[in-house]
Amino acid sequence: MAKFRVRVSTGEACGAGTWDKVSVSIVGTQGESPPLPLDHLGKEFTQGTEEDFEVMLPEDVGTVLLLRVQKAPPPLPSPLGPLRPDAWFCRWFQLEPPRGAPLVFPCYQWLERAGTLVLREGAAKVSWADDHPILEHQRREELQAKQKMYWWKTYLPGWPHCLGEETVKDLDLNVKYSIVKKAKFSLKLGSGVAELKLKGLLDRTGLWRSLREMKRMLNFRRSPAGEYVFKHWQEDSFFASQFLNGLNPVLIRRCRSLPKNFPVTDAMVAPVLGPGTSLQAELERGSIFLVDHGILSGLKTNVINGRPQFSAAPMTLLYQHPGGGPLLPLAIQLSQTPGPDSPIFLPSDEKWDWLLAKTWVRNAEFSVHEALTHLLHAHLLPEVFTLATLCQLPHCHPLFKLLIPHTRYTLYINTLAREQLIAPGKVVDRSTGLGIGGFSELIQRNMEQLTYSVLCLPEDIRARGVEDIPDYYYRDDGLRIWEAVEQFVSEIIGIYYPSDASVRDDRELQAWVRDIFSNGFLGRESSGMPSSLDTQEALIRYLTMVIFTCSAKHAAVSSGQFDSCVWMPNLPPTMQLPPPTSKGQARPEGFIATLPPVNATCDIIITLWLLSQEPGDRRPLGTYPDEYFTEEAPKQSITTFQSHLAQISQDIRRRNQGLDLPYTYLDPPLIENSVSI
Repeated sequence: MAKFRVRVSTGEACGAGTWDKVSVSIVGTQGESPPLPLDHLGKEFTQGTEEDFEVMLPEDVGTVLLLRVQKAPPPLPSPLGPLRPDAWFCRWFQLEPPRGAPLVFPCYQWLERAGTLVLREGAAKVSWADDHPILEHQRREELQAKQKMYWWKTYLPGWPHCLGEETVKDLDLNVKYSIVKKAKFSLKLGSGVAELKLKGLLDRTGLWRSLREMKRMLNFRRSPAGEYVFKHWQEDSFFASQFLNGLNPVLIRRCRSLPKNFPVTDAMVAPVLGPGTSLQAELERGSIFLVDHGILSGLKTNVINGRPQFSAAPMTLLYQHPGGGPLLPLAIQLSQTPGPDSPIFLPSDEKWDWLLAKTWVRNAEFSVHEALTHLLHAHLLPEVFTLATLCQLPHCHPLFKLLIPHTRYTLYINTLAREQLIAPGKVVDRSTGLGIGGFSELIQRNMEQLTYSVLCLPEDIRARGVEDIPDYYYRDDGLRIWEAVEQFVSEIIGIYYPSDASVRDDRELQAWVRDIFSNGFLGRESSGMPSSLDTQEALIRYLTMVIFTCSAKHAAVSSGQFDSCVWMPNLPPTMQLPPPTSKGQARPEGFIATLPPVNATCDIIITLWLLSQEPGDRRPLGTYPDEYFTEEAPKQSITTFQSHLAQISQDIRRRNQGLDLPYTYLDPPLIENSVSI
């Protein structure tokens, strides 16, 4: 007979406790104990509690390897029949054997029904480190079970593959929103819809009567950044600054030679460049920048309220004065084909001509941002990383422990998006100029171009030649966060992978990388995405990219959506008249007629308001309340990472005090660990 003390921690989330009965079997090198009830007087497993139990093993099982946890409803008589099992969120078990140190078994899972869960002692182990057949068998069984639960499907041709479930109701409880988060999300959505319906705006299909009437939307929800946008949206310097620090800060690149299909002349740009220089001289000096929305060229557009919508594929040339001063637009061409019907618009043009041209660029920004920068890069790819992590890495794997906090709620929010945002007849289809057909084609086009280096911020910055453009806070803050994540990842890899050979020999790691390559990048070798990893350095870069994409990148391109769109002319989701083919024709009434109808405006503003902020139950970057790592070394690395992020936050807040429009989207406490909204 051997007496063990068992301590059990139940989660603090709403509904985490259970009335069900729990027992454990202790699996060791010499056998397995029978189920041992965890029972004492009164209710066990109450929300937020840690409870101690004593169990007696009839026989010695040898060195403890596993803990088998069984949960079932209590055997109480009921006129309605057997009681239905209720869910339980278990944080961890601690097992104190008669001799030796206590063993911690991390769980951090919901047990939704009657059943069994097998837990391992918390020390992280890569696949080649397990040296006992029981442990090897348990790894295989766990992965087989997870691969049945989380399966891939093709949502649309040419898109990254995604989770196979159709609705959020079908999801496993472990990936669903918490009760609190779901309630706050639903209440927020309901309040926004009700308010704009009561005001008679959400169902109004006609045009806005004036820009003054549009200003009513600023009162929908107060946003200091949104009010700044309203005050400055017509200014050239603000228009240009949004390519650096707005919601889509990833397109601007240095231009060393003018594209042949963008025939800008010295005479056109002389008023901005000033005397004593030329366009060619400034190109050679490196002070000219280009934003090219050519990927939009030729896309099929949507029909809204029975009216066909329009799109453009503009090119925008910008100038950064070498002596300082703001970035400024030089010229805009609204198509990829120059000619008499595609004039080049200039700051010296008539006010409404120039403003309309800039507004067409902002509409292109909406389309590229929402379909590619946001949906594809910051939602669909993180879903790929999440699914591969769940399917290919067992809970005991150090990379599972490292990555699982950065997958929280991603499957839920993306499944909900496929139900309510990008499904036929839903928000994208009823209120954007491209509709789901245009979004789909745009994603297919970008998937053919997407490369690994685009996802790695330092390489992307170098490739676009924007290392030294001033006041580029997305770059500055993003690179510091990338560096902090990279240092953290490097320390974790140093603990568990002593050599390049240890990386190559980890079959579960290699399966994870192959899964991402095959299901995320569709096996396209030209993407540069690795299908295997051979060195510690390559693994560190890859993991840094995954964590950065799931956290900081998503925050940078998601958090500012409402700020940018609440004054709709700054970010119109659709355009109702075709792009101008000549100058001198634009008038205020024509400008209004080109902008989205009232109902589409409201539909998008509600949606982007909902998606710009977490509805409670937050976990900021570097916050790991679920302690998957039990060893001291990774815990110390986490503490160092958190200190690094805290210093970055202090520096950002100090800088922002001197800015008219603070850049807050990459302040670490405001970055969520995962894509969860």
